[in-house]
Amino acid sequence: MEKSRNSGLFGSLANKHTSHSKASSLKGRVVETRSCDLHLLLSQNRYERNSSLGNRLILCVIPNTLSGNKKEMHIMSDNALFGMGNPLLDISAVVDKDFLDKYGLKPNDQILAEEKHKALFDEIVKKSKVEYHAGGSTQNSVKIAQWMIQEPHKVATFFGCIAAEAHVDAHYYEQSQEPTGTCAACITGDNRSLVANLAAANCYNKEKHLDVDSNWSLVEKARVYYIAGFFLTVSPESILKVAKHASDNNKIFGLNLSAPFISQFFKEPLMKVMPYVDIIFGNETEAATFAKEQGFETEDIAEIARRVQSLPKVNKNRQRIVVFTQGREDTVATVGDKVKMFPVLDIDQNDIVDTNGAGDAFVGGFLSELVQEKPLEECIHAGHYAANVIIRRVGCTFPEKPDFH
Repeated sequence: MEKSRNSGLFGSLANKHTSHSKASSLKGRVVETRSCDLHLLLSQNRYERNSSLGNRLILCVIPNTLSGNKKEMHIMSDNALFGMGNPLLDISAVVDKDFLDKYGLKPNDQILAEEKHKALFDEIVKKSKVEYHAGGSTQNSVKIAQWMIQEPHKVATFFGCIAAEAHVDAHYYEQSQEPTGTCAACITGDNRSLVANLAAANCYNKEKHLDVDSNWSLVEKARVYYIAGFFLTVSPESILKVAKHASDNNKIFGLNLSAPFISQFFKEPLMKVMPYVDIIFGNETEAATFAKEQGFETEDIAEIARRVQSLPKVNKNRQRIVVFTQGREDTVATVGDKVKMFPVLDIDQNDIVDTNGAGDAFVGGFLSELVQEKPLEECIHAGHYAANVIIRRVGCTFPEKPDFH
């Protein structure tokens, strides 16, 4: 393996679509709400507990009023970055080992809520000091990418499913059968155990949302696509449709392994979409689990990256890129036929507040440079910067403006 040196990697993105159709505001299609002060909500990026809140959420995700000086960048159009996934309300709280043991949780893990976890959400709110944040893995990454870019204000588009009473500046499919999903982030020291109750997120309907002409036109406008593996549990057919579109039009499609259980229990849909994946993200635990499930017979992260890169790929115009983060250790990435190591930014351990969202932030920073057609090294540097900012705060939150150079 080699330490990183600057080298260009990404050429121009092909087939840049410029067609645009005005977003519909019909329920169950595109929802665009600009009545709230998005700048205020996103700069604070937090949600106070209110006894009358219930399932009514305000999830302001794609900012269109962030201010700041425009930096030099590749000229980008609105909706150039597309994300689709499970929008959730993150409920973050510091808990103790007894709480984890009570619900059978590991200190550092990501799982879907089962019947035995239902009482967890009420207990954590009643017994802990909690903070609420707009969450969901892909939504976090898209939000961070937009924050890093600053202008244009609507580079990113996000699709997902929420409860009908939410008001957002994103493109959500609405339904009334389930409340908006939640994710309990149970923090113990530097560890976080995530328990996701998908609820409304699990109700995403491809035919009633993604396939609608006014929505699909937004997909067609994008040049870079990113979806977390968590969405494989909800609508693999939606992922495949977007992935095939990207491949057929020589655009860039990124996927995240997201959690060990995706490789273990959703192996079939994961491997159906893999041939269309241009960039695959994951951490060292997810990489090791994927390797085990695929019979790679190695625990070496660099070798796993090589094996993943060499998996069958439909679009031969660009080589697959594999990026595996390893917490405070070097990030591993394939660069051409080589595997290189990229050191993370230094941080005093006392400055680490919450590692929840660090992986999402890394991807968001990476995407912010990728959509500007920057080299791989710069994409990874931006990812490291974004993650370094987020772990100093509670939840996947950020200051008003980035200080990234």
